[in-house]
Amino acid sequence: MPLVAHAVVALIALLHLWFLVLEMFLWTRPSGRRAFDLSQEFAEQSRVLAANQGLYNGFLAAGLLWGLWLGAEGRAVILFFLGCILVAGLFGGLTATRKVLWVQALPALLGIALVLLA
Repeated sequence: MPLVAHAVVALIALLHLWFLVLEMFLWTRPSGRRAFDLSQEFAEQSRVLAANQGLYNGFLAAGLLWGLWLGAEGRAVILFFLGCILVAGLFGGLTATRKVLWVQALPALLGIALVLLA
């Protein structure tokens, strides 16, 4: 896989690891509440749901890293996980906030395009 595609997939994996940290560990802290525009009360009430969501983001990152580790044989794995991220980003953009389209769906779409062109 060419270097640019490899780098974009790695950055998307790192982005999802950051989502894991935000949702699992920083959700109720000022930085986490600011990132998601949450009140303290809502953050406290939804912390278990956010931690679960963060764990799923960690699985997405792990899948991308696994695909990268496999090298050329990992192309299908990478495309599968990028597809999952794209679907989640589209759903989040339609149901939660449009910001998800730019932060999650667009990078996944770019990653898919680069991997397919590689």
